[in-house]
Amino acid sequence: MAAQTVISAAAYSKPAGLYSSGNGGIVHSSFLGVSVKSTPRKLYSLSAVRPMKVLAATKKAVAVLKGNSAVEGVVTLTQEDDGPTTVNVCITGLTPGLHGFHLHEFGDTTNGCISTGPHFNPKGLTHGAPEDEIRHAGDLGNIVANADGVAEATITDNQIPLTGPNAVVGRAFVVHELEDDLGKGGHELSLSTGNAGGRLACGVIGLTPT
Repeated sequence: MAAQTVISAAAYSKPAGLYSSGNGGIVHSSFLGVSVKSTPRKLYSLSAVRPMKVLAATKKAVAVLKGNSAVEGVVTLTQEDDGPTTVNVCITGLTPGLHGFHLHEFGDTTNGCISTGPHFNPKGLTHGAPEDEIRHAGDLGNIVANADGVAEATITDNQIPLTGPNAVVGRAFVVHELEDDLGKGGHELSLSTGNAGGRLACGVIGLTPT
């Protein structure tokens, strides 16, 4: 039968079979013939514990644009946590002036830029300007090419996240031949494409290391 030792807090008496040698907390047991050394634990003040620092979750993606013409470029996207996405655009080979720049629904370039489909439009709205309440999520307005045919722009938008149900990773950017009329041109295509003309170059969005 296993021996059991009971220590009462009401009245202390030395339990049978246990005795202290007085040499620094060593307790001897006559039951098992084993010495057990108790080790004092260090107590830490809660005020001395440093709070955990949670770093921002940065996400980054990139698209390389190419087409059948001399137009090409690189678009990078960056998002901090659940904030807006910043889009940095650099495209060369354009004619000087305004060119529609949109995010299209599919990352499919098997038939060139045509197979990227329509503008990314998860809410089923009509075409508009980036600042409009009624717009496609993929309506990013126009970029402007200088006299050398180079368009550089920084766009900040909260409808093109890199994660979540409406994530844009795997979709495609398209740069167009003409100016986007932002849905206000009165043309039959104004409320669907902004009447921005042909698709000069496109590129599928993919995640990249931060």
